[in-house]
Amino acid sequence: MTPGPNPHALGRVAANHLGPLLYALETCALTMEQAGRQEEAGYYRALASRLAEAGGSPQQASTEPPAGN
Repeated sequence: MTPGPNPHALGRVAANHLGPLLYALETCALTMEQAGRQEEAGYYRALASRLAEAGGSPQQASTEPPAGN
C-alpha cells in the first residue's frame, strides 16, 4: 500500500510556486467561462482564492505595518 500525500512537502511546493499556480487556475477558469461552464469556472476561482488566502500576499506583507503596531 502506498502512503498518502505528504502535507508538509505539498505545502512547500504550493508555497514556492503560488504565483504560477494562481495564474494557471485563473486561466482554467477563463477557459471554462468561455465554454459556458460557469460552475467549473467558479470551482477553479474558489480554489485559487483558498490558495491565495492560505499563502498570503507577499506584496501586501512588505508594504503594510505588522499587526498590532
